[in-house]
Amino acid sequence: MKAITAIVAALFALPLSATAKEPKPVVVPIHFIDANGNGKSAGTITLRDTAEGLQLKLALSGLTPGEHGFHVHENGSCAPGEKDGAKAAGIAAGSHYDPLATKAHKGPSGEGHQGDLPKLIVDDKGKASETLTASSLKLEDVTGRTLMVHEGGDNYSDAPKPLGGGGARIACGVIPGKVAHKPATPPSAPAK
Repeated sequence: MKAITAIVAALFALPLSATAKEPKPVVVPIHFIDANGNGKSAGTITLRDTAEGLQLKLALSGLTPGEHGFHVHENGSCAPGEKDGAKAAGIAAGSHYDPLATKAHKGPSGEGHQGDLPKLIVDDKGKASETLTASSLKLEDVTGRTLMVHEGGDNYSDAPKPLGGGGARIACGVIPGKVAHKPATPPSAPAK
């Protein structure tokens, strides 16, 4: 009788473990952007939480071959805005996601912006189809923010040019959902 009870208990346990929900991946549509707004599709990036961090599976095309800076930006908009007195692409996305207010661009394994992602490597056919991992991020950190592709590469430093020297914002996608928490505010300046 005990053997039958154990077998029945095991059979009931199987469907429960089989139905345990894995986090659903989130597909982010990416569009080329310019000073007038969003343009044609550049593809998608699929986000998924893993034990190693946030996984980003790229399915992009139409980019110029070579390296491109790639970041999570703090706001959920790819709209143009004004920079240095001129209309520019993707300004509404804000700065790199930096909840700890480090104000430092040190790359994906550094102690700077959490929005610093591994750079994109685009093949000679204009495609980026690799899978990247951001070990310091989870999906809940980036929901409601933007993924941004920059025109040039990224040296993961603020020198000789700020923010890795990636230059103009050329492709962007809003990560679906609401921001899970407000960005951290920088510490107050000491009283004088």
